[in-house]
Amino acid sequence: MLRVLHIGKFFTPFRGGVENYMRDIMVALNRRGATNFAVVHHHDLSARSVDDIIEVDGIPFHVIRAGTWFKFMYTPFSPMFPVLMRRLRRLYTPDIIHFHMPNPSAFWALIMIRTRRVPWVIHWHADVVASAHDPWLRRFYRLYRPLEQAMLRRAAAVIVTSQAYLEHSEPLQDHRDKCHVVPLGLDARPKERRTETEKGRIYGTDPRFKVLAIGRLTYYKGFEYLIRAASLLKENIRVDIIGTGDREDQLKRLADSLNLQGKVHLHGKLPDIQLHAMLEASDCVCLPSIERTEAFGMVLLEAMLHARPAVISDVPGSGMGWIVEHGGTGIKVPPADTEALARALAWMRDHPEQACQMGRQGRERLDREFSIGRSAERLLQVYRKITSGA
Repeated sequence: MLRVLHIGKFFTPFRGGVENYMRDIMVALNRRGATNFAVVHHHDLSARSVDDIIEVDGIPFHVIRAGTWFKFMYTPFSPMFPVLMRRLRRLYTPDIIHFHMPNPSAFWALIMIRTRRVPWVIHWHADVVASAHDPWLRRFYRLYRPLEQAMLRRAAAVIVTSQAYLEHSEPLQDHRDKCHVVPLGLDARPKERRTETEKGRIYGTDPRFKVLAIGRLTYYKGFEYLIRAASLLKENIRVDIIGTGDREDQLKRLADSLNLQGKVHLHGKLPDIQLHAMLEASDCVCLPSIERTEAFGMVLLEAMLHARPAVISDVPGSGMGWIVEHGGTGIKVPPADTEALARALAWMRDHPEQACQMGRQGRERLDREFSIGRSAERLLQVYRKITSGA
């Protein structure tokens, strides 16, 4: 039986695109005969590490959460991380160590001799973009890059989530011979959710066209452009934004300054049942991200699951523009273009039959190309190739 040690930032119940995928892929791999366990950070600040057995869909996983002493540049730091990595490696003697990057704590593996003897798979969820919008991140990347490249040189395989991202990722260009494109996937199995009450509680009988945006409220998500676009749409539209982050207060002030009370709603963090209720009740999902830090956009798969069309920013090199087919499953607009975003949302509002057809086509594409089972099978092919010595 194949044994896989996953190294990630966080794990369920923390919600994020990478974390949701990591949870679902561990379940899917387990159902295909692989044993999975993980070392991550505690998602809240804490000096204490937690060693736990977590049950997901009836499957128990051994997960250790390293105490997060502080966070810097959107990154958790824990001096206990290498100790805990060593503990699980000794306990389970894994056949593969699967690093979910970016994650600076993974760099500890570079100086752990016995850990270096186990084949590494690096899951390249996103570049650390030397952002034009965040000068501190540009400085941080100068320190990060040499260690990132050392990890890539040591890896037996690199998993990239789309061909578009591989072609535009500068850090991966010297390592393309070991890269494998494996799109992320979503568990689309029916789940029992009683969402009707939640829909009524949140939306009431509001007849307006409902635009839903979900994600961390941070610089690259571009939610300020969505709020400004809402101010250009004079009637019959409502925008709901779900998430928390460092720009939450700034976005609330922007909405207030544009007199968007009653039109734009920032909900913060919501329980899963409310999140899915809003997805079911929405008319379209908007992802207005402005940088390749948005490498894939798991929320777009959630939109497909609920047969909702999407309006996205077509960021060059991001997987978003590959997931959403313009005119087929949604509409693409140039990044950071408020007027184009407003026009796209207005078109969705004014063409409800075509928008519904886009949503149905999105659901069909999810089942065809983005199931978690398909993603797991392709990962297993990479694992087997590595462990067989091919």
